[in-house]
Amino acid sequence: MRNPYVYGYLPFITIILFSLTFGLFTVTESLTLFKSVGIYSGMREFLSEIQLRIFLLIVFALVYFMVLAAFKLIGETIHELAMLFFSKDAEGKTVHEARGGYVIFFFGGIASAVGISSFWLLALIFVLTVFIYFVYVIYKLSNHMTLGATVGVMLFELTIWLIFLALIVYVVFKLYNGIVSSLPFS
Repeated sequence: MRNPYVYGYLPFITIILFSLTFGLFTVTESLTLFKSVGIYSGMREFLSEIQLRIFLLIVFALVYFMVLAAFKLIGETIHELAMLFFSKDAEGKTVHEARGGYVIFFFGGIASAVGISSFWLLALIFVLTVFIYFVYVIYKLSNHMTLGATVGVMLFELTIWLIFLALIVYVVFKLYNGIVSSLPFS
């Protein structure tokens, strides 16, 4: 007998792994920034070195956890909406078929520990993990769907993610330009 919930804990652990590795990198970079700006010594008056690192790790890991959990929720919603539009499966077998792909994210989270010292390596591992998971899911779904439905799911998901990411980039640039233009020396 096979338990259908055997992979249910992997997304949570994966998000924790990626949050910790991105958080550790951010702690190191923020401490370097704090030292160059000159506020590190002031922070050290209140906290010891280890307390400061742990405090920053908790804060940054929590922020990354929230962002990654939101991306997971958005990703699952986009995927299930695509399946609603393009799949003829009324019982939900195709959704459960791709659950084994959570293992890909789990091993990507473990591999991200290698890239703690480099943002680009962390980002590469994360993007590569997402790409491998996407290919795996499309492959698993193609066994139960027609070619047109598989292409439809793939294009729908890519289009929605590109629109979503373009919107985020647009908002970030608008905020940045607004902040820079409001500074008195510009």
